[in-house]
Amino acid sequence: MDDKNGIGSAVGDQMKIAVIGAGAAGVFAAIAAANSSRSAEIEILEASHKPLAKVLISGGGRCNLTNHCFDPAELVKNYPRGSRELLSAFSRFQPRDTMEWFERRGVRLKVEEEGRVFPSTDNSETIVDCLLDEANKYGIKIRTGARVKGIRLIKGGANSNGFNIALENGANNRHDRVLLATGGSSLGHKIAEAMNHTIIPCVPSLFTLKINDERIKGLAGVSFGNAQLSLVEKAKRKIAQSGGLLITHWGLTGPAVLKLSAWGARVLHDSDYNAEIEINFLPNRTSDELYRMLIEYKARNSRKRISSAEVLLIPNRYWSRITQVMGIENELTWAEITAKMMRGIISELTHGQFRISGKATYKEEFVTCGGVDLKEVDFRTMESKICPGLYFAGEILDIDGITGGFNLQNAWTTGWIAGTSMVK
Repeated sequence: MDDKNGIGSAVGDQMKIAVIGAGAAGVFAAIAAANSSRSAEIEILEASHKPLAKVLISGGGRCNLTNHCFDPAELVKNYPRGSRELLSAFSRFQPRDTMEWFERRGVRLKVEEEGRVFPSTDNSETIVDCLLDEANKYGIKIRTGARVKGIRLIKGGANSNGFNIALENGANNRHDRVLLATGGSSLGHKIAEAMNHTIIPCVPSLFTLKINDERIKGLAGVSFGNAQLSLVEKAKRKIAQSGGLLITHWGLTGPAVLKLSAWGARVLHDSDYNAEIEINFLPNRTSDELYRMLIEYKARNSRKRISSAEVLLIPNRYWSRITQVMGIENELTWAEITAKMMRGIISELTHGQFRISGKATYKEEFVTCGGVDLKEVDFRTMESKICPGLYFAGEILDIDGITGGFNLQNAWTTGWIAGTSMVK
C-alpha cells in the first residue's frame, strides 16, 4: 500500500469505480483510490449541481476542516455515535494526516480556539478548490445532476460482484466497486436498504434550543463562559454537557447546547423536543462556596442594591433578571437580604429548570444521527459485510460528531480508508 500522500502504482486491470455523492467523503475517497491505483477508472455521481456544497458552508463559510487533536483515544470522545469504530480508523488516518494532506498540496492552515483548524484564508473555497484540483489531476470524472435511481447487484462469484447503476435520466453503467457517500440524504439510505442493509432511523443532531421563558426574554446576547446543562430522561439517566452558553432571541445556543443536542439527540426527538433541562451557571463552585461568597459580598457592600450587584461572575443583566423574577424589590439593599433569599438565588443559578419548546438549526449546517448500521460495515476497509464490493464513507453511516471539525474528520478518515481499499 502507498503512503498517505504519495503516488501509488497501478493495480491489476482497469477497474471501474463509482462514488455516489460528491461531498467531502466521496471526493476524498475518489482521490485516495486514484492515488492508490492510476489505472482505475473513477467517476463521482452527484445528484445536485454543486459538488462539495456542504464543505462550502462548513464553519460559517470558513471550513473548519478538522480538529487539532492527535490522540485517537481523546478524539473519539467527540463522537456521540461511532466512537468505538472510529478508534481503530483514526489509528490509520487522523487529524494530523488530514492537515499534512492539505498542507502538502499548498493549503496553509491555522489552529484556533478549542483546536479548530481552518485554512489561513478563512475561506472554504480554498479547501474546495484544492479537492477539485486534485480530482482533476487524477482524471476523476464528477458528473453533476446525475441522480441515481437504483443499483442492481451483478453476481460474479463468492467475492467478485459487479453493480449496474441506473440514473434517473435513463443511463445505465456497470461498475466493479461502488461507494455510497451520500451524507444524511434519504437517497443513499434507500439504496443501502435495497442492498439488505439496516438503516438506523435518522434524527437531527447539533441544534439550538427554543425556550420561551421570562428569565431570558429580552436578554439576547448575554453569554456565560461555562455552564452545565443536564437533560434527565424518564429512566433518570442524566445526560449532561458543559461549555459556553449564549442567550438568543429564540432561546439558547453555544457549545454546551450543541453538545447536549448531540448526545441527547434521540431522547429529544422522542420527546418531540418538549423536555426540561437543568442549568448550572456556576458549575465550578459548590452551593456552600457560593453562599460564603455572597456573605462576604454582603459584608463589604451592605449599602448597595441587590439587583445591581456584580457578584459570582454572573452577567449583570441576568443577575438583575433573576432577582426580579424571585420577587426581590429593586431598591432592596444587601443589608436587608436574608439567608433564605441568598439560598434561593444560589438554587436558581445552579439548578434552574427550563422547558424546551422546540429546536432550531445551527447556522446553515445540518447534522443527523442515524444511518447505516455500523455492525454491517468492516471498518478496516469500509466495505459492506453483507454485499462485497459495496463501500460506505461519511455521514451515511450512523456516526456523528460535535462541532469543531469532527464531522469533516469522519468524512476524511472513512473516505481515505474506503478509497485505498476499493482498488485492492
